[in-house]
Amino acid sequence: MDRQKFEEFISQYPIYEYRLLDTQNIRIEERVRTICRQECTRYGSTWACPPAVGTLEECEKRIKKYPQAVFFSSVAEVSDILNMEEMLSTRRAHEDLTTEVGRYLKEEGYETFILSTESCDICEKCAYTEGKPCRHPDRMHPCLESHGVVVNEIVEEQSMEYNLGGNTILWFSMILIR
Repeated sequence: MDRQKFEEFISQYPIYEYRLLDTQNIRIEERVRTICRQECTRYGSTWACPPAVGTLEECEKRIKKYPQAVFFSSVAEVSDILNMEEMLSTRRAHEDLTTEVGRYLKEEGYETFILSTESCDICEKCAYTEGKPCRHPDRMHPCLESHGVVVNEIVEEQSMEYNLGGNTILWFSMILIR
């Protein structure tokens, strides 16, 4: 990757921090999937979440077939960090940013696979529940956790910020590239 050219591109966007990762160092953990299964209401209801994304082994193979990843965060501010509806309303801006970075990398000749925040909410009702293919596979980004990625471990290993305090939210994405 032409790091200088990427720096010039990425500096145009409100990306808080980013790192280039070697995907062989990304650990995939079953405990993340357990949290999805036990605590997330979206489990089994969208193409962006388990079990639709495949087994944990399939997800790990998918990640590792890309040698590098761009891992980045963006910041959103809300009036009340405990207001889940307000917090989630800030996610779309991060998803749009993720799409822009992915588009740039494709234009630079990379094959990409994008993992992002939460679960997809492009459609009011996901085609998964109807047994049909995803209506927007080019826009749908499976969530990092659906693939067993432990975001806070990457953040810690890369000396990145995870919590800015106050009424701020950090959203994270990972774009796998080859």
